[in-house]
Amino acid sequence: MSRKAASPRARRRPDRRVRRTRDRLGDALVFLMMEKPFDAITVREVLDRAGIGRSTFYAHFRDKNDLFLSDVDEFFEWMAASLARNGDESDRLAPVREFFSHVAHARRFHDALVSAGRIHDVLDLGREHFARAIAARLRGRERTTRGMSPARRSAVSQALAGAMLSLLAHWLRNGSRESPDEMDDLFHRVAWSGAGAAEPLDGAPRGVQSRPVRQASLPGSHRNER
Repeated sequence: MSRKAASPRARRRPDRRVRRTRDRLGDALVFLMMEKPFDAITVREVLDRAGIGRSTFYAHFRDKNDLFLSDVDEFFEWMAASLARNGDESDRLAPVREFFSHVAHARRFHDALVSAGRIHDVLDLGREHFARAIAARLRGRERTTRGMSPARRSAVSQALAGAMLSLLAHWLRNGSRESPDEMDDLFHRVAWSGAGAAEPLDGAPRGVQSRPVRQASLPGSHRNER
């Protein structure tokens, strides 16, 4: 789940050499995880693949697990902030289209996370980043949310972040038949209905596309499939 663009946190770091080093180590670990089980990967293999010295590695990370979680954390920070970073002024609450597209292209890595038993660690980090980003989007749309209280906004943001990840799991489990655009549309129709939008189902909120969704089901409706 390595980033090809610098994360917001990374851009605050003045030393580009440090950024390049961390990215090379993260990329090396990602490729190794697609080749062998996580527990079988050694720090030496990561160093050899990245072309980085041992002392440099331990100047940044405690071990391979620290590297893994740091790389995942930076990816989700970057992904969750993508709407704000790109100046998106629509009523989209989360970058569902962008995230689903990324996961679809990185399916081998996703499957490697599942095989390694690390997918829950990854999703826990993602949920927190997406919840914060959704809360910020809701704060900026007080007219649409009718003065939603901070407590409700926090609860709704957590619920929507969890629903987004559940929808992703459902989408992958059922062969990704719908496009990321369609899943983005479905998520936001359900999200705004639950969040209390002025137009919950009759029409999409401003900026949310209104094309029909092709046989897209809600998360959990096919729990026994596959």
